[in-house]
Amino acid sequence: SGFIRLQVNHVGLPGAELLNESCRYPFLTSIGTSMNLMTEEQEGLTAITNVKRDGKDKPGCAIKAFEMEIIPAERIVAQIGDTLILTCNTTGCASPSFSWRTQMDSPLGGKVSSYRTHSTLTMDPVSVVNSHSYLCTVMCDGRERKEKSVKSKEIDFILLAFPSDPVIEISPSLDAGEPATVICKIPDVYPSDHLEVVLKKDEHVLHEKHFFEDDSINTETKTVTYTFHPTAEDIGKEITCVAKLPIADMDFEPKERTSSQKFNANFGPQNTVITASPGNSLMEGDSLNLTCVTQSNPPAKIVWSKYLAEESIQHLIKNNVLSIPLVHFNDSGRYICEVINLVTNKTEKATVDIIIQGAPVITKLSIEPSTTVQEGENVSIQCSAESNPPPRIILRRKSDNADMRPYSARSILLPSVMFQNGGDYECLAENKFGKRKNGPRNTMITVVPTAVLKEGETVTMKCTSSGNPAPVISWKRKKATGESEKISKNATLTIRNLKSEDLGLYECEAYNQFGKEEKAVKLYVQARLEEPDQMIPLIIAFSSVAAVVVPAVAILIYVSRQAKINGSYSLVKALSVCSA
Repeated sequence: SGFIRLQVNHVGLPGAELLNESCRYPFLTSIGTSMNLMTEEQEGLTAITNVKRDGKDKPGCAIKAFEMEIIPAERIVAQIGDTLILTCNTTGCASPSFSWRTQMDSPLGGKVSSYRTHSTLTMDPVSVVNSHSYLCTVMCDGRERKEKSVKSKEIDFILLAFPSDPVIEISPSLDAGEPATVICKIPDVYPSDHLEVVLKKDEHVLHEKHFFEDDSINTETKTVTYTFHPTAEDIGKEITCVAKLPIADMDFEPKERTSSQKFNANFGPQNTVITASPGNSLMEGDSLNLTCVTQSNPPAKIVWSKYLAEESIQHLIKNNVLSIPLVHFNDSGRYICEVINLVTNKTEKATVDIIIQGAPVITKLSIEPSTTVQEGENVSIQCSAESNPPPRIILRRKSDNADMRPYSARSILLPSVMFQNGGDYECLAENKFGKRKNGPRNTMITVVPTAVLKEGETVTMKCTSSGNPAPVISWKRKKATGESEKISKNATLTIRNLKSEDLGLYECEAYNQFGKEEKAVKLYVQARLEEPDQMIPLIIAFSSVAAVVVPAVAILIYVSRQAKINGSYSLVKALSVCSA
C-alpha cells in the first residue's frame, strides 16, 4: 500500500509525520509516537481533498494552525463621538473563548459581544476614555488535551476630535490709534498638543501659535488672541483663522479647518480735506463746487458752514458737496467742513479760503435827505459798490458843457445847496478788471394763483430783474386815458378783494442809471354770476414791452418815489422849479 508524507508546523508541537491512507486511521509522528486521529471538530483538523497519492488525487486530511487577528488592524484613528467596532477573529479552533482588556487594565469603555469564532468590542460613542491600547486574548481547549493555547494581540488606539470650524470674534477699535483684538476659538479639539493655529489678514500672517506643550487629556476649546493697531486700509479685509491638526501617518479628514470674517473697526474721522473746483480763486459768475472728503467708519456726518465778517458762523448744508452755481463777491470767505462720527463721538474740521474777483457791482446810488429839497438845505449823494480787488468809486456831475469834476469818494456832501449845484450826477466804479455798466435785464413777472380769478379773490404779482447796479422796481397801472399811474414801489404787488374795476394793464418797471426795462400783464376780473354755467373764463394775458435804455438822470423836483428809480439827480431843474 502507498502512503503520503505530511509535514505540519504547529506552534507548541513538534513537526509530525503522518503515515496513513485516510484521516480515519492513526498516524505516527516523526519520532514514532502513536496518536489518535482527531475529528474535524477537534483542534487543528480540517479535511482537504486532492492529496496526491500514487499519482492520483485521493482524499486526505491536514491540520490547520490556531491563529487570530483583530480588525481593524494594529493602529486605529477614531473621531471622538463616532462609533467604533473592534473585531477579534480566530481560525483553527472550534470552540475558542475570548477576553478583552486594556494595556493598563483601565475600563474598556465599550460593550463586548462573543460569537462562535469571533468577538466584538463596540464603543458608541468613542470618547477620551477609549484612548488606550487594547488586547484580545483567545483560549482554545483540546478535547483530549489538557493544555491550553493562549493567543493575545495588542492594538494601538489613537483618538482625535476636530468637530467644527474655528469661531472668530473681533473686538473693534474705537479709533484708528487704538488697538483691535482678534479672538479665534477652536471648539472641542483633541489631542491639543498637535494643534497649530494661524491668524491672517488677507494673505498676510498676523500671528501663529502651536500647542506642543499642552497636556490636556480631554476635549477642550482652545483660544488664540491677537491684538493689533488697525488702519483705515484694514477696513473690509478678511481676518482668517486657520486651525490644523496634523498627526503623522494618520489618514483622516479634515486635517485643517478655517473661518473668516471681514474686519470692520470703528475709527475717525481723520485726514479730512476740502477740494475746490475749479479752484480757490474764481471770477464772479463762475460756478463753485467744494467737496469734503474724510476717512471714517461708520461714515461721518458732514456739515458745511462759513465764517462771517463779525466772526459768527453761518450754517449751510449737510452734505459732502457744497455747490454754488453762480458765485458773487459776498461768496468770498472761509468755508468750514465739520465731520462728526456719531459712534466714536469724534469731530474733525477742515477749512478753505475762497476768493471771488471781478469788475465792480454798484449796489446803491441814493440821495439824502430827500429827492425834493429847498435851496439852502444840505444834500448828500451816496454810492456803494463791491468787488475784489476793492473798487475805485467816482461820483461826478454831468454838466451841459461836458466839464466833469470827479469826486473820488463814496459820497458827495453838498452843504447849503444852491442853484449852481444843480445838475446830473452819476456813479462809476472800476478796478483792474474794468467797469461794469448793466441796465436792467431778464425782467420777469409771476402771477399767483392761477389764470382764473373772480371778484373777491386775491392776486399777487411779483416782478424780478437783474442789472448793475441793482434795478429799482416799481408798478404802474394803465388808465383808460392811456396814462400810467404809479401804484407801488415794491417788487411785489398784491390786490385783495378783487373788483371788476381792477381789470386792466399792469406794468412792472425796472430802472437803474444805465437804463430801464418794462414788462406788463393784463388782468381780467370776472364778475360774480348767479348761474355757474354762465361763467366766463378769466384770462391773464401777458405782454412784453421792449426795453428802453435811457440816461441815468434824476430830477430833484420829482416826487420822492419818482427819484428813487433813477440813477442820477439834477439839482438845476429841481432848484429852478422851486424858485418859480
